[in-house]
Amino acid sequence: MENILLDVSKTIVNEAVREGYDEAIVITRYNYNTMAKIFNSQLSVVQKWVDYSIELYLAKDKRVIILSLYPSDIESTARLTLKEMISRAKSIQESPFYAPIPEPKRVEPLTNIYDSRVLDAIEDPSKLVELAIEASHRERIDYVAGMINLWIRSKTLVSSKGAELYEEASGMQTYLRAFSEPDGSGQWSYCSVKLEPRGIEETALIAADYAIKSRGRTGLEPGRYDVILSPMVAGNLIELVASMSSAFSMLMGMSIFMKNSPGDIVASDKLTVLDKPRDVDLPEATAFDDESTPTFDKPIIEKGVLKTILHNSKTASLTGMETTGNAGWVNPHPWNIVVEPGDYTLDEMIREVKRGILVTNNWYTRLQNYVEGIFSTISRDALLYIENGEIKKPVEKVRIADKLPNLLRNIDGLTKNIYNIMWWEVSIPSKIPYILVRNVNITKHLL
Repeated sequence: MENILLDVSKTIVNEAVREGYDEAIVITRYNYNTMAKIFNSQLSVVQKWVDYSIELYLAKDKRVIILSLYPSDIESTARLTLKEMISRAKSIQESPFYAPIPEPKRVEPLTNIYDSRVLDAIEDPSKLVELAIEASHRERIDYVAGMINLWIRSKTLVSSKGAELYEEASGMQTYLRAFSEPDGSGQWSYCSVKLEPRGIEETALIAADYAIKSRGRTGLEPGRYDVILSPMVAGNLIELVASMSSAFSMLMGMSIFMKNSPGDIVASDKLTVLDKPRDVDLPEATAFDDESTPTFDKPIIEKGVLKTILHNSKTASLTGMETTGNAGWVNPHPWNIVVEPGDYTLDEMIREVKRGILVTNNWYTRLQNYVEGIFSTISRDALLYIENGEIKKPVEKVRIADKLPNLLRNIDGLTKNIYNIMWWEVSIPSKIPYILVRNVNITKHLL
């Protein structure tokens, strides 16, 4: 596959140069996927597919064209209409973000990001599904639903500056939702580069445990509470914060850090958030970004201090900074997010709460104001009321309605254990602990 993808990429780059483009980058991707869906504690369907993509970055006289193609067969890709596109480039305005693509640098390949066992499981995921269902029913739940996703991904990057890069990686992701009548439900997720049955088992056990604990819910009065955010919820909110460290987000007026500079205190000194593209436990681990720049691990927030604004070559040139290996041709972004652990066990953290709630899951997170970080999110599944250091009862869903800067400043503890999280609401693979936040505004969820 490596030679095929490289040949396609080089052919397109060479043709782009012949057609008169000043610069070109081509990224080709091959994905081999299996998704096993679980419904009512049974394997309901297994979907298996192969797909290809070709992504092009083309520049002519500071005019930029970016497009993606999805051919059915990478080896017989129809001839690209580059001649037509170059004529259209004349009508495109010069990009205010234009900067020359970087010169190639030495890239240190990542090792241990391909697990051949994932390929075997793609062919037959039934044993993993059986494990998920069996582990869920160790608790007295009624049924479980969810999915297990497995993949092999290959990508090449070729640029007109001479970069020729290839990377192959495996990955797995699962999320499971357990149900216990009459109203109990719990959900958890897991992700890894490698095949990790233990991760699937732990996901099932946590989801089932929360389903049992959330039966018999009662109402909760609105007000301000100390809140323990599970890794599912903290992962969703920290992803928002980390993505706002993108220089493009800041330039576009969509970041709480617009008025900040590296060195400013933006959070509790207990919080450290890292972008770790070279963490080989997480599925977005990569040795190079979309401009061929080598990646490296870096703090975004370190002990409450804003440390790094994420750049590609375009935003770096515009602001007089250096690229951070986070391209995105348009928007630089984190690859993998890691929150450094704290000193608590979960039980110890609960004992620190006099009046509060443990929020295990959330969805429908919306920002009303990006600069001020005004947001709301709705709790989902188990929501547990805490009083005088003990979980007293499950309660009905609520809405967290506050500001991201408030949450960051009011963090008062993190657990020792961190969890690999990735699902609908946490699209960037993350390692996240439970996080205790003081004085959070809680309102009713209106149907």
